[in-house]
Amino acid sequence: MASNNLDTTDWRILDILQGNAAIPNIDLADKVFLSPSPCSRRVKNLEDKGYISKRVSLLDPNKVGLPVTVFIQVTLDHQVKKELDDFAKQVTSWPEVMECYLMTGEFDYLIRVVTPDLQSYQEFLDQRLTQFKGISHVKSSFSLKPICYKTELPLGHHLKEKPEI
Repeated sequence: MASNNLDTTDWRILDILQGNAAIPNIDLADKVFLSPSPCSRRVKNLEDKGYISKRVSLLDPNKVGLPVTVFIQVTLDHQVKKELDDFAKQVTSWPEVMECYLMTGEFDYLIRVVTPDLQSYQEFLDQRLTQFKGISHVKSSFSLKPICYKTELPLGHHLKEKPEI
């Protein structure tokens, strides 16, 4: 199902669900002007086609004891496919790593890590990250406080009515 195969109702369903994945189907159906059964079928179809990859609950990192957020720039010795693939495979196994992106520019990866404290971050560096063979440079930046954190994609470009030609 390509994005051009979705209608306005599908896009509204996606927009609402990414803001509240726990919304009861009857309430979702009401918001998109459908009866519950067709709404439920549309949601199932969106899941089957991969538009909805999973539903989650977002936790407050401070309340669960993970107040330290660190952004790490990692540069590898060699940017060859095998080393890039090996690093990507390894980093996904580390529970502290919340996000990891292969980058262009001055470094190869940007990683976001959460830990309970600075000592735990130091242990992450010593026991995990710097143990990986092939890393030539690591630069850490500590977040002082989050200014903007979003999980909802901006779907407005699909929700605008397009004029008929």
